[in-house]
Amino acid sequence: MADVTPQGFDALESRLTEVEGYLHIEEKRGVIQELEARSADPDFWADPDAARSTMECLSAARDDVSGLEGARSKLEDARAAYELGQETGDDDLLAEAGSLVSSLEADLSELELSSWFTDELDHGDAIVTVTPGQGGLEAQDWCEMLFRMYQRYCDRRGWSVTVNDAEPGEAIGLDRATFTVSGRNAYGMLRAEQGVHRLVRISPTDAKKRRQTTFAGVEVLPVLPDDIEVEIDPNDLRIDVYHASGHGGQGVNTTDSAVRITHLPTGIVVTCQNERSQLQNKAFAMGVLRSRLYEMELERRAEELDELRGPKRDIGFGNQIRSYVLYPYQLVKDLRTGVETSNVDAVLKDGDLDAFVVGYHRWVVGEEAS
Repeated sequence: MADVTPQGFDALESRLTEVEGYLHIEEKRGVIQELEARSADPDFWADPDAARSTMECLSAARDDVSGLEGARSKLEDARAAYELGQETGDDDLLAEAGSLVSSLEADLSELELSSWFTDELDHGDAIVTVTPGQGGLEAQDWCEMLFRMYQRYCDRRGWSVTVNDAEPGEAIGLDRATFTVSGRNAYGMLRAEQGVHRLVRISPTDAKKRRQTTFAGVEVLPVLPDDIEVEIDPNDLRIDVYHASGHGGQGVNTTDSAVRITHLPTGIVVTCQNERSQLQNKAFAMGVLRSRLYEMELERRAEELDELRGPKRDIGFGNQIRSYVLYPYQLVKDLRTGVETSNVDAVLKDGDLDAFVVGYHRWVVGEEAS
């Protein structure tokens, strides 16, 4: 509930000042001026790749500055509405102040979240893979439920989704789903979802209507920029092509367009079948392989298995990060942060994940500070 009091406004002012410092707003104003001047150069687009990179940096800096300025303006409007409402006894003005404060708190959470993303990859795109774990056919159905949940979450945040591989299950659901999420802070945000997800419900495939527990694993990788080099020896690769069996429109199954790449030294296997051509599928699969090898290198250098993906664990009991209980009661609870809700439909059907994602990153910041 919004704290519409003088003390509450002071607390919001303090949060806003802290975020302004974390985001280096004054520095970014200078960056904006510099990049705007650079983009005005007649030869700016002579190098299209460099120009696009510059425009992305300019857009990100503008977003941070405009977000901060908008939040500060909203705080001033809320304070003015509150003070005038107190003086005149106007309930409408007090209600307006409360609405502005609630909106401002949501804006500040977004700005704080952005300030916690210190790695350049956090601000970029993500490759998400959902894989069924323990539970047989039920796990494949759960895999598809999670896939749909993340699609809706991405829609809510205005991110675009490209489905790269969606392998149908034996009878229901999906045996695997891989998709690319493009949008601001996509990788940073979705890192919160990496791990084992547990579902408890009455089995829709069981004639006796018994309760079933199933699992699915979620892997989140960054889409690597072109300037990050990952050496891959072609001799280390086995490339197989086969008929695509997933979604892809008319004609997708008529040629050997699907691609499976095996990196022999590590045993990593990457597949893609949802693009129209074999070349496109191969290019995406190579991109995923680059990301996974890059991740392994970071882990090796840091000597920590949880640098990006976390420790490798079985997709089953005892390893889950979040539980989704549909029976005998309804509850979604993150076991790392304690964030929970009884509105399971909002989470699973509407993709309302922000509380869990923000809660995770706030928890990580607290763990690092302690």
